[in-house]
This record gives sequence, C-alpha cells and structure tokens, in this order.
Amino acid sequence: MVMRSRLLLILLVFLPACQAIPGFFGAIAPSSPSTLNTITYDVNQTITLKNDGPEQPEKHNLWVALIGDQSPYQSVLSRDIQPSGYVIATDEYGNHYAEFDLRDVKPGESVDINITYEIAVNELAYDLGECEGDLPDQFNQAELHIESNNPQIIALAQELAAPDQTACENARSFYDYIGSTLTYSYNGNDWGAQAALGEMGADCTEYSSLLIALSRASAIPARYVEGLLFLEDNGSEAARQEHAWVELFLPGMGWVPVDPTLGRSTLSRELHFARYSPNHIIVTNGRNPSTLRGASYWSHLYWPGDSTIIRVEDANWTITPHNSSAPS
Repeated sequence: MVMRSRLLLILLVFLPACQAIPGFFGAIAPSSPSTLNTITYDVNQTITLKNDGPEQPEKHNLWVALIGDQSPYQSVLSRDIQPSGYVIATDEYGNHYAEFDLRDVKPGESVDINITYEIAVNELAYDLGECEGDLPDQFNQAELHIESNNPQIIALAQELAAPDQTACENARSFYDYIGSTLTYSYNGNDWGAQAALGEMGADCTEYSSLLIALSRASAIPARYVEGLLFLEDNGSEAARQEHAWVELFLPGMGWVPVDPTLGRSTLSRELHFARYSPNHIIVTNGRNPSTLRGASYWSHLYWPGDSTIIRVEDANWTITPHNSSAPS
C-alpha cells in the first residue's frame, strides 16, 4: 500500500525572478534616515490556478505572502484580498501570508486569487557618519544559499576587508567588488553566494546572497529582503518585477538598505548604497522563509498527486504609481 505521505505533491512556484523570530525585522530599525520623497502605488497581484486532473484534491492549500508595513520604508494604506475565505499565517521571520483552502476546486474548474494594495514608499538617504559602535550578535551565521562559512568566501572577505577600515568601509568594499566583478545574467534559479563566484552568471538572488555572505564572514550582520521593483520601462527587463536586495547593520545607523544588483553600474552605484530608492516594495524578509518551502512570494501543495493536477494558469503583478510628494 502506498503511504499517503508518498502521494504528497509540493509545487514550489515563482522562484526568485532576479526571487517566528519575533521582532527581528523591526526591533533594530535604521535610525533617522532623511526622507527625500514618497511615492504611492496601486499594486495588484493575481494568481489563477486550474484543476486539470480527473479528481478533486483531498487537500489543496495556497500561501500568498502579504505586503505589510515596513518602517521606515513603506506603509500599506489599504489592502483587499479575494476570495475572502482565508486565514492569516505568520512565519519565523514575521512575514504574513493569506492561506487559502482550495480543496473544493472540482476537475476543470479554476480559482482566481486577487490581492490589491495601496502602498506609500519612501525614498531614504542615510548619513553613515563615523561608523563607530558595536555590532549585534545576530544575522551573522551561515545558512542555505548564504555560505558565509565557505573557505572561498572567507578568504575573499579577508582580502577585501582591511583591519584599519570601519565596518562601513568594509561593507562598501564588498559592494564595489560585487558590482565590478559579477556578470549579470538572469537565470531564474537560486544558486546562492558561492555559485556567484563561478562563471555561470548571477542575478539579484546571487548578488544579494554574496553581499550577505561576505558581510557575515566579516561579522557584519546582514539580512535578505525580497520584493518588487517598479520599472517604468515595460520592456523585457520590466517583466522581472520580482527583486531581491540587502540590509546591512552598520554602526551608528542600524539597518541600512543596499541593492548590489542595481549598483552594478558605476553610474548608479552611489544611489544604492545606504540609500533607498522608492521603486522598491518589500514583500518578505529572510533568505529561506519556511512557509514558502524554497519558493518566493507564494507556494502551494495538494494531494493526491497521481490523480489531481493543479496547474498555475497565470500569476502576475501590476504596479501603478499615482502620486509623488517631497517633504516640505
């Protein structure tokens, strides 16, 4: 007899496209950045799933990460989730999810998930000042895809960092090295920090993972942020709205945003170190949230897998800015 556990099928979808620890992502917030501008967006997420199998699933659950308030970066002004039959789940990083029970979807039927937001996003600038002070003992360990204990990454961190440099200067050395050395290539995979040092190319997940790994190898706390990037150009690159970037804990300022992918050009490098451009929208925190089971933004599972086929027909984001206001 085949055990039910062997029939369990987990679909991991929306791998990073570039892709509870109570209070960790809010307890030590960046202190006193200057707010240069605020842009408000209408954001719409749609997911359509269809039962293409001959049977109705015995179980089918979908978890969709919810955009939330993230001080000082963004505030959610409104949110509507359809259909309304969902519960809120929270993971170890404090990320929130709408969890849907879709077991009633019959063969041939589709279900549409639609979530709309109004979100205000701040443009921020940070003054690193003297960059003196203690670093907290958190977010400095190796984990999946962030191999900060790898000998190659340790050696590179030691080569780039200097004993007489501040943590801010060392972090900037890592950032500049990544921007000048890695070759950007969208891969749709999740290779991690060590793979970024090879010749396969790298996208935002590798750029961010390597910066985190080098920072952690030098005792600089670093953490992974995944979200959306609003791009006005609606060409092929704009289709990859899913994006990832980094927060570094720097003395005197706390958590500071850094986007090594957008900083790969020397023309834009100053705009993405200790600055937050208002085209970034945070969806989840943490490199490997357990609820997503290795995916990004959403995941689902269903069974039995040999008689039910749940197919993703459509999944996309629409982001529309509707005002911009600079501080008076």
